[in-house]
Amino acid sequence: MILDFSKNGLYLVFEVDEKERLLLKHFSCKKQDPELVKSGTPFAVGDVHVTGEDQDDHHGGKHTGHSGTRSLRYVSHKIVECNGCETIEFLMTDGRMNVTAYYQIFDGVAGVRSWTKVENISQEPLGLEYVPSFSYVGINEGKLPNEESIRVYIPHSSANRDVDWQETSLMQLGYDRRLAGSCKRITVSNSGTWSAKDHLPMGVISNVEAANTFYFQIENNGSWQWEIGDQGVHIYLKLSGPCERENHWNKELKPGESFEGVKAAVMVGADFDEALAEMTKYRRKIIHNNPENAAMPVIFNDYMNCLGARPTEENEPPIIDLAAEAGAEYYCMDAGWYADGNWWDTVGEWQPSAGRFPHGIHRIFDYVREKGMVPGIWLEIEVMGVNCPLAKQWPDECFFMRHGKRVIDHGRYQLDFRHPMVRAHADATIDRVINEYGVGYIKMDYNIDAGVGTEVDADSFGDGLLEHNRAYLDWIRNVLKRHPSLILECCSSGGMRMDYAMLSVGHLQSVSDQTNYLVNAILAAGAPTAVLPEQGAIWSYPKEQFSDDGVVVNMVNSMLQRIHLSGKIWDQTESGMELIKEGVACYKTYRHEIPTSIPFYPLGLPTYGADFMCLAFKCDSGVRMAVWRMNTEKKTVIIPVASEKGVAKVIYPKKNECVLSATKDTLTVTLKNPNSAVLIELA
Repeated sequence: MILDFSKNGLYLVFEVDEKERLLLKHFSCKKQDPELVKSGTPFAVGDVHVTGEDQDDHHGGKHTGHSGTRSLRYVSHKIVECNGCETIEFLMTDGRMNVTAYYQIFDGVAGVRSWTKVENISQEPLGLEYVPSFSYVGINEGKLPNEESIRVYIPHSSANRDVDWQETSLMQLGYDRRLAGSCKRITVSNSGTWSAKDHLPMGVISNVEAANTFYFQIENNGSWQWEIGDQGVHIYLKLSGPCERENHWNKELKPGESFEGVKAAVMVGADFDEALAEMTKYRRKIIHNNPENAAMPVIFNDYMNCLGARPTEENEPPIIDLAAEAGAEYYCMDAGWYADGNWWDTVGEWQPSAGRFPHGIHRIFDYVREKGMVPGIWLEIEVMGVNCPLAKQWPDECFFMRHGKRVIDHGRYQLDFRHPMVRAHADATIDRVINEYGVGYIKMDYNIDAGVGTEVDADSFGDGLLEHNRAYLDWIRNVLKRHPSLILECCSSGGMRMDYAMLSVGHLQSVSDQTNYLVNAILAAGAPTAVLPEQGAIWSYPKEQFSDDGVVVNMVNSMLQRIHLSGKIWDQTESGMELIKEGVACYKTYRHEIPTSIPFYPLGLPTYGADFMCLAFKCDSGVRMAVWRMNTEKKTVIIPVASEKGVAKVIYPKKNECVLSATKDTLTVTLKNPNSAVLIELA
């Protein structure tokens, strides 16, 4: 039986075979070529692995041969339509467990959001070690060898070097189909509370010959795993949340209990840019927003290259004055406001420092409002410093525990948001800063990685972590229900938790804590691959006595996404301050288009050492792009970008020495100085 659910440019075809197994036969941006129909045995849908059962394959480290691929049989399916999407629900069973595979298709988006649910219908406990989010065999449809046709894009990420995509071939990753009987896999995983500390929870695999590209993301704010490998002659892609082998996760289901796995999304397109466009549209379907954030306000934060966690009653007002003069609409006081001395390992009580604010912290927030801005504040609500007085009073069950001891990382304990005492304290803190201080913006930071999880009320460390992850997201949702006008920024030492579990509930993402504005340009250019431009908070933080080019690069870095002003704004030249104000004013003329714009990369993805970079967006009014000349002697770049009228103009800075020459197919840009940038519109 063939089941065809193709729509929106996604060709999605299942088959129920002669053994009553449900197979995903075709997943692509193109119809299946009859000459390239896959032979052999593809993965059955619902390839769950149960504790104590045979992983029946010569697999090595690969997640192949799982027990569910052999035992589960198709029962039925239905389509549930709701809120602009339809969800296909496939029910399978083997008599011990019911497994439901979900494929959610949103209107106008070429791709799916998928996940798996397992229910124990037996009279005995059922152990789970692997629950897939998405599995597909057949990426290598075509006639060329896999080594030639398949390209893999892996997004490396770390503190201060976020969103670093590396493109490579299967051969370069150690995979060679000329060697028979491969146990090789290409795998990327994360274990811990920073979901993006080594790699972003996403990736791209592209069949160049077939012009078919898969852009995927795993939506979990903790542990996850994905892999690419071979099954027979076919290349597969498998995505999951935490599992036992990589992430110390297993789960025991008692009779009647169920477990729902982590969600993942896979979008399709002919190439990287097309698949990114679909992922961008999909991300917009799943995010939470409110009118205050939808207005795209300009935010000033007093941390980066500015006060650096040293707010006081004396040094805040002059900066508030300048932030208002620059055109900021929100002003956020960052870390340190709660401690007279060391603010790092004493966090947790969240009471303002009398030493820093002898006349009360309210005075600062009142002054922000007098200047026409909405006040904001920094919190790190998920941790408690080892020297916080509350840490000695609270029971161990409030904290992550392993081997009978509290987990300590970088001078902090990790709070467990499953515990009612933790949630009550967090709720009281949020309600106080909003109701008493009048803040409308919270920068919610998170600066530790608490490792594989906790043993408290858990079947495994990873089980405790996943349940905490989900409890924290539920807590955020409840905060935003109580305070619907609040804007919530997600930050984890910058982008160490840049995932769409967090970003589906939070409004903005601090992309990086990088302090070098030229490196930040590279990160800013790549950011829309990982986070929506309307959610991507990019620092603009000129240091003291910056050159005009330096100020312009800082502004251009952020002007296609979300402007987060900071820096030594009090120590700018007169022309530098005018350029900041000009940039903010320019941004306000088109920012309403950003939430519908689609990113693309005419010069390819940004890379370290590139002479020029270009980040472009298709907008309602045409194409808007940033062009950076890096530290190179080359002055001119030809950008292959289509322009209907062949008309281009620099919109920032107004005073510039940029020379443009546009045709319908290319734009030639000449920038006089190295380490400079411009913002351009094409019509």
